[in-house]
Amino acid sequence: MKPAPFEFRAPRDLNGILESLKEVGEDARILAGGQSLVPLMNLRMLQPEVLVSINDCEELTWIRDEGTSFSIGAGARQWDVETHPDIITHCPSLASALGYVGGRSNRNRGTVCGSLAHSDTLAELPVVAAALGARLTINGPSGRREVSPAEFFLGPLETCLEPDEMLEFVTFPKRAASEFSHFSEIGVRKHGFAVSGVCANLTIGEDKKCVAARIAVMGAMTVAARATEVEQFLDGAELQPQTIVDAGRLLSESLEMASDIHADSEGRASLAGELLCRSLAVIEKVASERMAEIGR
Repeated sequence: MKPAPFEFRAPRDLNGILESLKEVGEDARILAGGQSLVPLMNLRMLQPEVLVSINDCEELTWIRDEGTSFSIGAGARQWDVETHPDIITHCPSLASALGYVGGRSNRNRGTVCGSLAHSDTLAELPVVAAALGARLTINGPSGRREVSPAEFFLGPLETCLEPDEMLEFVTFPKRAASEFSHFSEIGVRKHGFAVSGVCANLTIGEDKKCVAARIAVMGAMTVAARATEVEQFLDGAELQPQTIVDAGRLLSESLEMASDIHADSEGRASLAGELLCRSLAVIEKVASERMAEIGR
């Protein structure tokens, strides 16, 4: 399988990238790691006339500690983010989820922003962005604009990016002392296609009750689907065993999941409920241990 003919451009600065996108418009695609784009081009599901590589643009290859958050440039590789010591400490669900993204060779080339811009319903990073409350910064002819995951992800392989815009960087907040998150996933095999996944982020009060919950699910009919019914159910609740079981059941019953060769809708929804139970059990354990340490 070979892609259709295309022109290749590799600007060395951000202005050059934006100028190419403005000139070519909808017939252009940005190439970062290419782990998702190139297979689609080989299958000729995408046939861009121009590929605009950002790999020679050092302006986009960075990870910055912003104090209360981390910002990740469009050229930053997934492996560098996954193994960043401060991200592992302050944004562990992001680092953990990256460990499920393909194999090591994929993460050596793949980028965080590239995965987000691909907008796959079975991708790990969109659900992490939704659960952690990330902010996505878009750049184009009208300047920069910042959007939420709900505004950015419009559907499978569809985002709010205009043809002459790019996702310049994404910002993930550092977890607060009362905030606990966990990512879990099941795939067809190690580093294979995901079947279902869940990212849960809860704020736990001193009374051990949930103050706020954000839960996002992989494999639903929409990208980075937020489980609002489950979030409302957990609000004000203590993570007792029965509460965790009930939350998992509610998630399974409330989701409209996709069907494919790996799992049907019912099976995928059941797995999502089980994964949520696992994540909530981990969060309850870690939160209890941390509160016990503080109480000493």
